[in-house]
Amino acid sequence: MEKVTLIATATMGLEALVAREVKDLGYEDVKVENGKVTFTSDVAAIPRANLWLRTADRVKLKVGEFKALTFDELFEKTKSLPWADIIPVHAEFPVIGRSVKSKLFSVSDCQAIVKKAVVESMKKRYKRGWFDENGPLYRIEVALHKDIATLTIDTSGTGLHKRGYRYLHSQAPLKETLAAAMIMLSHWKSDRPFADPFCGSGTIPIEAAMIGQNIAPGFNREFVSEQWHWIGSEHWDRAREEVEDMANYDQPLDILGSDIDHRMVELAQNNAMEAGFGDLISFKQMQVTDFRHKEEYGILIGNPPYGERIGEREEVEKMYQKMGEVFREHLETWSIYILTSHEGFEELYGKRATKKRKLYNGNIKTDYYQFFGPRPPRHPEGSQQ
Repeated sequence: MEKVTLIATATMGLEALVAREVKDLGYEDVKVENGKVTFTSDVAAIPRANLWLRTADRVKLKVGEFKALTFDELFEKTKSLPWADIIPVHAEFPVIGRSVKSKLFSVSDCQAIVKKAVVESMKKRYKRGWFDENGPLYRIEVALHKDIATLTIDTSGTGLHKRGYRYLHSQAPLKETLAAAMIMLSHWKSDRPFADPFCGSGTIPIEAAMIGQNIAPGFNREFVSEQWHWIGSEHWDRAREEVEDMANYDQPLDILGSDIDHRMVELAQNNAMEAGFGDLISFKQMQVTDFRHKEEYGILIGNPPYGERIGEREEVEKMYQKMGEVFREHLETWSIYILTSHEGFEELYGKRATKKRKLYNGNIKTDYYQFFGPRPPRHPEGSQQ
């Protein structure tokens, strides 16, 4: 298989970031739609996209797309796709599905029909009446949207937010993909100080360290498509070599994570150790109103409590108010980025955001408030920074 069409799925609001990442990997035929970024390339893109995409949820191989108004149409058009070119004879190939604004709204029926059609297609090629399904996993998805059926196979396995370093987390963990997106939207560079005063289990500081040293987010995990014989181990080996070559382990970083809860600080330290950043990230127990930093022109990114639970709101609102006063007094050269669902945040914080962006933290609609600080002074060439 020389050319493949891949779909990098994205949380709503992050599509443009995922597209930028895909382009940065050198892929040009990029189409952005709600919740997904589609691009075509050679087979080597499967390992590279899985290893490098920080803000995508999954990478799926697109097998076909067509209009389907009846179950017969869905069956025949699915059956005509080249399944045996992709799925080997002993593979396990379960089918999952979803349907939005389509005549074929019964997901279980659509799944059963697609499964039957794939089996019939493979029977014809492999000249057999039964498949044991005891080999590598090829998870098929039928997604119907406005009567258009898109058939894909998942190449990632576990979602891409599972980096392999966070075995333990807080009760309401921020997804690694969203944490990476928040950092990328801040345009933080590794020569500037970085802080997260609500670090929880350490996700934002750890993602910052990975970005700062250009470490691929998938370097420490496995992917389901590593077992696919037609990709070839040489593509995976080459992609992992590239990951190693591109990493800048010597890049010094000034990253601080703090939290009011000492248990969270301990958890964050353990996760940082697991990710290989134990000596690189500093963690402190501290409430946000005590936050200070000796360096200037830093980037602060925080995901504070939102005050959505009963009895929490008043306390959270007081904290937002005090936080605004403290940051204005002690961090006047810093750029501040805060994610919260509280619609009155700017008023409580005491300042209008330079920019605001809608993002989804799980199912919670939030705003990402961006307060730009002054630009750091330019250093004359050859001078010490």
